[in-house]
Amino acid sequence: FSMIRNTHAKHPQGVLVAYSDNSGVLEGSEGEWWEVDPSGDHSYRKTPTTLDILCKVETHNHPTAISPFPGAATGVGGEIRDEGATGIGGRPKAGLAAFVTSHLQIPGYAMPWENGFPEHPSRMATPLEIMLEGPIGGAAFGNEFGRPQLCGFFRTLQINHAGQHRGYHKPIMTAGGMGNLKREHVAKKDILPTAQIIQLGGPSMKIGLGGGAASSIAAGSQSEALDFDSVQRGNPEMQRRCQQVIDACIALGAANPMLSIHDIGAGGLSNGLPELVEATGGKFHLRMIHNEDRSMSPMEIWCNESQERYVLAIDTARLEEFKMLCQRERCPFAVVGEATDDSQLTLEDSHFKNTPIDLPMDVLLGKTPKMLRDVRRKNVPTQAFDLSEIDLNEAVERVLRFPAVANKTFLISITDRSITGMVARDQMVGPCQTPVADVAVTAASMDSYAGEAMAMGERTPLAILDAPASGRIAIGECLTNLAAAQVGAIGNIKLSANWMVAAGEEGEDANLYD
Repeated sequence: FSMIRNTHAKHPQGVLVAYSDNSGVLEGSEGEWWEVDPSGDHSYRKTPTTLDILCKVETHNHPTAISPFPGAATGVGGEIRDEGATGIGGRPKAGLAAFVTSHLQIPGYAMPWENGFPEHPSRMATPLEIMLEGPIGGAAFGNEFGRPQLCGFFRTLQINHAGQHRGYHKPIMTAGGMGNLKREHVAKKDILPTAQIIQLGGPSMKIGLGGGAASSIAAGSQSEALDFDSVQRGNPEMQRRCQQVIDACIALGAANPMLSIHDIGAGGLSNGLPELVEATGGKFHLRMIHNEDRSMSPMEIWCNESQERYVLAIDTARLEEFKMLCQRERCPFAVVGEATDDSQLTLEDSHFKNTPIDLPMDVLLGKTPKMLRDVRRKNVPTQAFDLSEIDLNEAVERVLRFPAVANKTFLISITDRSITGMVARDQMVGPCQTPVADVAVTAASMDSYAGEAMAMGERTPLAILDAPASGRIAIGECLTNLAAAQVGAIGNIKLSANWMVAAGEEGEDANLYD
């Protein structure tokens, strides 16, 4: 991890938050934040402030392989929540989505490069099913929440190389984006003992059990039932209600009642609540948690990964004010506990009249033991590319039909690309709206001449031949794509990177290290 942080350590300029919150935060520009007037007369206003930039990218691969529509939808939803739960309240602005699958194998439309591969695993959705359902799931969530999608890529990759069959049966589903927050809200505040701990958003349901664990193990290494248990379900309307409450708190400026906020993702409340009170300890009440399924065990209530939930700390004196904001936005909330000063995590269950969890915080969140990975590099012989048998006309036909090169309109036209009124460069360009833009550009505010630009780069196939080169060229692609916007000095550019590897496969961990 220190290797990953090395770049930021050498070039921290322009970065306000890295590796310590739900999203990264970059220095932004002066602007006017359009927000509800908290005086209560149901009007809006412009508030002069410094609008810093949120950025986040993550993947939701395993759930998208098991159930593509909800898998991709909750990937987009989870990334949106990360931006809203940065500092003491952020606002998502524009998103990105990307997919890498094995070959599509479209019935009646066989492509010559799709031959000679074993049958697809039955427990996973096929690449065609993933690409018919997954992008619509992600787009639907963004559309219904009200966030444009301005970047992305799509590639298929499946190959027999050096005696190995490689492919993306477990796909890459990347979700990410950027947003803004006010400079005075960048840092979370200290949580004092007796502060009220609140769950904001939807109820617990018997869904998303073990998703974090399932995403980190080899596909097919656990039961099919557990795979399906790990899939979550999206509710963009609920997430919009939560964001409206966060926006109302942001509008109060220095009087923002939130001390700290985290979104609920992998591990459910069992992860989010201890993370929130890490510095103090806390006492929680299991039966105060909103619950939609009375058949759930205490473990299931505590650990389910129901989406569209946040946990936050509020000063007790501000609790009634916060309740009024939630009621105005028709957003469910529950006081589920209080912060303590004993560095102890306690969970009380009034139904069974016991305490299923009572342990020191450092047992749960203490320094994990160092892991030793004993890996070896694998030298794979490569052959020079043989052009002698290639027919140029056939090669052109193949390249233009290959999904990584072919037209992407079917992935772009399903998403809203103008909502918010701050999209300066959407994905379709030119008088005929046919070419696809290299870069997404948004304005900092409704009437600003400054803003944010984001672009993507990837070089998945090259990693088979030379892993470090794939990283360098992916970054090069990011930079050349970003060059279509006037971003100024190269030091203004910051990278959010995802590395993925077939962990445990001979040579792959060493490739990742390199």
